[in-house]
Amino acid sequence: MTAGFPSFRLGIEEEYLLVDRKTRDLAHDRPDAFMSALEARLGEQVKPEFLTSQVELVTNPCAGIAEARAELRRLRRTAADVAGEFGLAIVAAATHPFAGYESTTPTDKERYKILARDLQGVGRRLLICGMHVHCALDDNELRIDLMSQVAYFLPHILALSTSSPFWRGEDTGLKSYRIAVFDELPRTGIPEQFDSWGEYQRHVDMLVKTGLIEDASKLWWDVRPSVRFPTLEMRITDVPTLMEDTLTIAALYACILRMLWRLKRSNQRWRRYAAMLIGENRWRAQRYGIDEGLVDFGKGEIVPYAHLLGELLELTRDDAAALGCAAEVARAPEILARGTSAHRQRRIYADALAAGADKRAALTEVVDALIAETLEGV
Repeated sequence: MTAGFPSFRLGIEEEYLLVDRKTRDLAHDRPDAFMSALEARLGEQVKPEFLTSQVELVTNPCAGIAEARAELRRLRRTAADVAGEFGLAIVAAATHPFAGYESTTPTDKERYKILARDLQGVGRRLLICGMHVHCALDDNELRIDLMSQVAYFLPHILALSTSSPFWRGEDTGLKSYRIAVFDELPRTGIPEQFDSWGEYQRHVDMLVKTGLIEDASKLWWDVRPSVRFPTLEMRITDVPTLMEDTLTIAALYACILRMLWRLKRSNQRWRRYAAMLIGENRWRAQRYGIDEGLVDFGKGEIVPYAHLLGELLELTRDDAAALGCAAEVARAPEILARGTSAHRQRRIYADALAAGADKRAALTEVVDALIAETLEGV
């Protein structure tokens, strides 16, 4: 990348549920041998998650979306193959359609034991899976500046990712129930606005000094400066069931950041809105996904999501071309046409009930579909 230009390199983290192939319930007791076998194949690209019925896979830093696709394809396929050796399957969905959290157990690592102790009942409910996208921005001041601007677009991105309509066997009426569960934690949601890296760091230092957190990795905002990497980490999204949806969302996030960077180079910026206002759109995305509009705060009215997405694609057209991800970003309207994972889960459930299945059997059909879709195109 040209000197002085951010690289916008990508890194993607996906969290998956582990399910028993026979019962399609959660694999509550993840075999140690499973993690050992997966680590032998993927090394440091596999991470245990907070609960033993989950696993996290992370790509290597990717120069572009083509590399990210190859990485995700390899990671999903390898995890599925290893899981199959133990009678398990991986599911890319933010919640399990019918499993309860009562019998889940934290991973036997010190950091997770500390989390379980501190979070108590809130932590036991964290049977949720997200997808995080890292985008490389080497300059700390740039990261803080763009964090406050990109927050406006986070509800737009969340709406495309929704995959958690069910919780413990019930249709929640929300497209992303995962957000409701995650919001029970402290230090979540739309981030505070900071005018400089120094101001941000002073706030972090206060929390560390008082013993509330060990470091900024305990800031679980929807977007945050990464502690480990020189990236701005987007964390608001459910894990999409389809791999191509993950790539579309990751590409769109990178394009939005590049668009905001372009504005900055021209001494312009996206208007910053209060977290209270952005939070209203966040709720609408959580509740309705792409089905209802979001508020356009410039116009002061609710605008259909399809119109907002069209405007966003036009705003980032040059950026998609520059980053080599025009095809992936152009897939976003396809998500609107066929629906997100949440739409498909509800449709499968309703069709099964209409065909005479009982509630549990219908939800089991949803799990089967999720297993298949997780490996579509892999």
